[in-house]
Amino acid sequence: MNRLEQTLLELELLIRSRYPIIYLVTYEEARSQKLLQTLAKKLEKELYIWSVTKGFDHLTLEKPEQPLYALAHIENSPEKAIFVLQDFHVFLTPDKNFDLNHVVRKIRDLADSLRRSHKTLIIQSPFLHIPHELEKDISVVDLPIPDYTEIMGILNGLLDGLKANTQISISKDQDLKEKIVKAALGLTANEAENVFAKSIVNDRKFDVEDLQMVLEEKKQIIRKTEFLDYLDLSESMANVGGLAGLKSWLQNRSHAFSEKAKAYGLPEPKGLLLLGVQGCGKSLASKAVANLWTLPLLRMDIGKMFGKFVGDSESNMRKAILTAESLAPCVLWIDEIEKGLSGMGGGGGGGDNDGGVSKRLFGYFLTWMQEKKSPVFVLANANLIADLPPELLRKGRFDEIFFIDLPSLEERKSIFDIHLKKRKRDSSKFNLAALAQACEGFNGAEIEQAIISALYDTFPKNRDITDQDILTALKQTVPLSVTMAESITNLREWAHKRARLAT
Repeated sequence: MNRLEQTLLELELLIRSRYPIIYLVTYEEARSQKLLQTLAKKLEKELYIWSVTKGFDHLTLEKPEQPLYALAHIENSPEKAIFVLQDFHVFLTPDKNFDLNHVVRKIRDLADSLRRSHKTLIIQSPFLHIPHELEKDISVVDLPIPDYTEIMGILNGLLDGLKANTQISISKDQDLKEKIVKAALGLTANEAENVFAKSIVNDRKFDVEDLQMVLEEKKQIIRKTEFLDYLDLSESMANVGGLAGLKSWLQNRSHAFSEKAKAYGLPEPKGLLLLGVQGCGKSLASKAVANLWTLPLLRMDIGKMFGKFVGDSESNMRKAILTAESLAPCVLWIDEIEKGLSGMGGGGGGGDNDGGVSKRLFGYFLTWMQEKKSPVFVLANANLIADLPPELLRKGRFDEIFFIDLPSLEERKSIFDIHLKKRKRDSSKFNLAALAQACEGFNGAEIEQAIISALYDTFPKNRDITDQDILTALKQTVPLSVTMAESITNLREWAHKRARLAT
């Protein structure tokens, strides 16, 4: 049974059990209306849909656009019916143009009468806004976006309609079709149909180039939300020096999200926590993971979740998670997670000064990490272990906790090699062993900056850099391992007993 079938079954059970009010969270009005029509017919009930612009369809009411009049009609109606209020969340949010208290009180009165009737009220909205007074009267249901089978049906329907058109070239590669459908996961039914049609109209072909257009459409989804960023896959594991243990772990799971892995019985990876000294490649490695696995890379900013009004923060977190799940399989990257969690029940000591919002937000996030079913790989980075709450480190949240230490001698040689080549220099002309020996205790970022500093020094002299220029830049640098020696020592002691070494 897929997610859509489970949702329909849940809706049917709630209606049969006379739950008075259901909050259906969805952007897809036309799709949900079609599903509700099918459900109403099965339950032998009428279906009435209300909006602020049209009132109830097929009904003439006094002041049809007024929410209180719509609620009064539902209360007085003698019919066995399902009443759908579209975008009613605006009337459940504080606003100077109407009295929220009257609407909330009316819904509470209505909920009591609906329990003794054959009527059900469904509030349909893309946003979840429930006043605290109504929390016990409302059941929330998320309408899932189309899954693989539904998207494949949309694509097949479109291609079947174009078979007779000799001016359009359609590839018969079944693997290509599967890749395009998987790339479209996360789009609504209308978005998927639109982007498929757009890609075909663009060059009058259905081929491998359409895959990129579908991915661009998914980027648009992320651009519309302020809580997630869609990052380009610009970094590869070839740019990451050392970390052989981490690379091996990731390589073994590079095909873990495939249908073949699922048939083999492999569970999808849940996530990784990368602890380590600042500047040692945690962020670089995180970006390279999505490239290695060819998955979309999303970055979450937890600090942006906190809203001004009651319920906004929880709604923002919920929206961000649902967006990430809609784009699954994907990598969800949270950089410096300890900063985002300060005040959310973590070591920052906060969580009470905001009425408990931080703790609820943190709890919601942890519960989702533990129980999530969608293939969203959570990749979190942290520099300060003391600021991480113990609940986050518990088994089940992440598959593994890796510690990224200061680079070894061989790793420093590899880092010099990478950054010299990145600056279009032949690394074989440099004594990498001597350079690596001279910078013990340096992290990767400090090695990169030493090369850049040497380039700045030699550029006005109109000559290329030498080993001596880099050595001079290294001598002028006080590494983090010296300025923060105590905290790094404590972190190393903790990690060597409790985490897996990335090297």
